[in-house]
Amino acid sequence: MKGIANRAGCYRTSAWSRSSGTARRRGEPLRMTFKRITVEPGQMDGVPCIRGMRIAVATVVGMVAEGMTETEIVEAYPDLEATDVREALRYAAETARERELPLAG
Repeated sequence: MKGIANRAGCYRTSAWSRSSGTARRRGEPLRMTFKRITVEPGQMDGVPCIRGMRIAVATVVGMVAEGMTETEIVEAYPDLEATDVREALRYAAETARERELPLAG
């Protein structure tokens, strides 16, 4: 892994972020470009949701973590499309990549 530990002993996982379609240097504001992920302060306390619906990204990612397939998720939530599931996973990956992680040991 590339990066440096900050004063709090946390490690930034990447200096550049390209997976969201925009490059940025460490310390610049995050500019993610996701067409299917919405964050509205007045809806579900600003939790990232799928296309303005009250289906949280975390719900979809959790379903994948439990072993559900895209097809099973779309069957459980008929308003979703397979592309929504993939975008939720991309969003989760990007936000995890941007977190500071404590160093072991």
